[in-house]
Amino acid sequence: MPLYRRIPKRGFTNRNSKTIVAINLGALERFEDGATVSVDTLIESGIVKNPRDGVKILGNGELTKKLTVQANAFSAKAAEKIEALGGKAEVI
Repeated sequence: MPLYRRIPKRGFTNRNSKTIVAINLGALERFEDGATVSVDTLIESGIVKNPRDGVKILGNGELTKKLTVQANAFSAKAAEKIEALGGKAEVI
């Protein structure tokens, strides 16, 4: 039997899967109070290099500023923390 049939096959790559970049709330602390944070501003500031299929904001870290954040997805804790400070969590 040839070698390629004796070695086990491994893995599977789903063609329909999406790669989403995750950002913690602590990374948004560098923006000014009252600023609008979008995917483009995240790229300009160097937080995200390649947004791939989208950006998700996670609730880890502290946020002390009122921001309007526009991202593809938010965790429940992140949206709660943003809105508790008077900001907005907008899904684009």
